[in-house]
Amino acid sequence: MAPKKDKAPPPSSKPAKSGGGKQKKKKWSKGKQKEKVNNMVLFDQGTYDKLLVEVPKYKLVTPSILSDRLRINGSLARRAIKDLMARGLIRMVSSHSSQEIYTRATNT
Repeated sequence: MAPKKDKAPPPSSKPAKSGGGKQKKKKWSKGKQKEKVNNMVLFDQGTYDKLLVEVPKYKLVTPSILSDRLRINGSLARRAIKDLMARGLIRMVSSHSSQEIYTRATNT
């Protein structure tokens, strides 16, 4: 008996299977992380001088603004604001449990 010839299947209109069950699972990103800043916990002389000269000229003074611009931590910024209030260089606009807002002291 003669060997059988393999017949190729007729081309179909369906696309070929891509092995849907054998794909790797999606790897979720770890999320974006904010860069950790290394803020000072005590004033050095240059930063303290900058606090006394520049901060009373700001229109808006909050602990977060001082922390960001002077690179000091939040508790030091709150103490600096109390010091500036005692000297009469800034005045309080609004006090809330989560945020206190100050502005430069004017004559009015």
